[in-house]
Amino acid sequence: MVVTSQSLEELCINSIRFLAVDAVEKAKSGHPGLPMGAAPMAFVLWDKFLRVNPKNTGWVNRDRFVLSAGHGCMLQYALMYLAGYDSVPLEEIKQFRQWKSKTPGHPENFVTPGVEVTTGPLGQGIANAVGLAVAEAHLAARFNKPGHELIDHYTYVILGDGCNMEGISGEACSLAGHWGLGKLIALYDDNHISIDGSTDIAFTEDVSKRFEAYGWHVQHVENGNTDLEAIAKAIETAKSVTDKPSMIKITTTIGYGSPNKANTADAHGSVLGAQEIELTRQNLGWEYPPFEIPQDVLNHFRKAVDRGAAAEEQWNALWETYKGQYPEEAQIFEGLISGQLPEGWDKALPQYKPEDKALASRKHSEICLNALAPVVPGLIGGSADLTHSNYTELKGIGEFQKGSYAERNVHFGVREHAMGAICNGIALHNTGLIPYGATFLVFTDYMRNAIRLSALSEAQVIWVMTHDSIALGEDGPTHQPVEHVASLRAIPSLLVIRPGDGNETSGAYKVGISERHRPTLLALSRQNLPNLAGSSIDGVAKGAYILSDSEGTPDVILIGTGGELCLCASAAEILKGEGVKVRVVSMPCWELFEEQSAEYKESVLPKAVRKRLAVEAGSTMGWCRYVTDEGDVLGVDTFGASAPGNVVLDKFGFTVDNVVAKAKALLG
Repeated sequence: MVVTSQSLEELCINSIRFLAVDAVEKAKSGHPGLPMGAAPMAFVLWDKFLRVNPKNTGWVNRDRFVLSAGHGCMLQYALMYLAGYDSVPLEEIKQFRQWKSKTPGHPENFVTPGVEVTTGPLGQGIANAVGLAVAEAHLAARFNKPGHELIDHYTYVILGDGCNMEGISGEACSLAGHWGLGKLIALYDDNHISIDGSTDIAFTEDVSKRFEAYGWHVQHVENGNTDLEAIAKAIETAKSVTDKPSMIKITTTIGYGSPNKANTADAHGSVLGAQEIELTRQNLGWEYPPFEIPQDVLNHFRKAVDRGAAAEEQWNALWETYKGQYPEEAQIFEGLISGQLPEGWDKALPQYKPEDKALASRKHSEICLNALAPVVPGLIGGSADLTHSNYTELKGIGEFQKGSYAERNVHFGVREHAMGAICNGIALHNTGLIPYGATFLVFTDYMRNAIRLSALSEAQVIWVMTHDSIALGEDGPTHQPVEHVASLRAIPSLLVIRPGDGNETSGAYKVGISERHRPTLLALSRQNLPNLAGSSIDGVAKGAYILSDSEGTPDVILIGTGGELCLCASAAEILKGEGVKVRVVSMPCWELFEEQSAEYKESVLPKAVRKRLAVEAGSTMGWCRYVTDEGDVLGVDTFGASAPGNVVLDKFGFTVDNVVAKAKALLG
């Protein structure tokens, strides 16, 4: 039935729809169906509830909005343009999915100011939102005072069927329910369609009952297409529930308004086409040409600018009062939100001498975490149910739980993937919190997408990965990482560090805390490692450095990382005793080494020295970059075996004698 007259609300909703339809058509690429169906819920949320300042996307106490169904990103871009965000003018809408536009094919926080998190893979966004809500709850519990609620905002999410199918959403939402994150509100776009067709071909569970079992407050709006009052009432009710996160199932029609493609998979991930768009315009009574928006609509949406400015001004006044009444708390809070680390924080990192007791680098990591916790107030995190194997407990600090949100030890349970995305969300709250997440290195396979997204999103997360090689021992090949370090090094902008002793572990944490816009992954040993003469905290920041040397040009260079660095150091002493000139290079981080000047790299690995031996108990992939055609790599290119760690190392050739023998073979 053709619509002939429309209320202002209907015009606003159709403005969202047709900005999405026209942008997708111009790009000849995209997903128009979700914006068309979810426009009513999005309009109600942004018009009546979302508290943001479009002219200051970094306002600390803004509500956070996450479009977890990121393929429908034109919904968010349309809303941002209409609400007056400077980052998304109309010209950017017209450049949807084009080179260097601010409107890429999925929301990217590092591209478009105002987009909170990068939501590409389904399920990541809702899990990020749990992290955002954790950050809000934690900061509110630490800093709010009676009458001075510095942190008091909501995290709103729109997610779809695909997000609810992905396992990560179940992990994260289970945790959100356990923690009782009452300021997390998810709007579930229940449209029953995925790329393959109707969801009933693979997805017939009762999602509402599942979320109720997680401990969420659940509502259902049966007519999400036109019942704006019911949507608004449901959100209002959700806000009144303070002890549980809320999920509002809103049943919609994907591609709403399209005569031939609504409620079909054709509306999901394909352009409607010029003919169908014209029919849709007629069907919805939309008389405007592509990208033209009625002035009344713009005037209405742009009220968000004044509302946001007033809300921020009110908060600024509150902040001024707070600083006068609570100067100590204000100083810590200001340090966090400014992104400035406390002066001299790195002096807390322990330093070691060769005579100090040998410890596993996972144990050195624990010492670092507990040295840093008192001086780095933003440090917060924990383990995926391996706290006492990863050694990640902050001692003397309580557990982040419902009722104790101010604490900084976070238990994620056996949920590696959710842990990863939640840590990303905490970091991307952008209030100075530095999250860390821990598990065994081998289980990075379970959370690789979240680790990749931390790098893509420029999120400062410290990934604490222990049991880093076949030296893990008796648990056997299922638990012994072989290819993992090599595969993680392949992720752009991820700093992968294998520290070789206590000083290098301190150096790894110095890097991880200092790097404000990229993640750091620490690969830590289970076995004890001696503290080595010449090891350096500051050397880690250069990626590689000379651990020990001989006079003149070396005959051979031994390059070691992690637990194998000590093998190189000991082998070098034997070789020097036999008259061989040996240089030992510690290379804890390839990525940092590649960022050094050509002069520095030449000083560490001179091109003239062709005989090099790299020693690392993992895949040899990639070492050809540093080991020439006259060199060799002692590594592991098969799966491991179950036996005591020292036996496994011996059987795979990771002994001082074998390093000596391989070096001699290179020398002929």
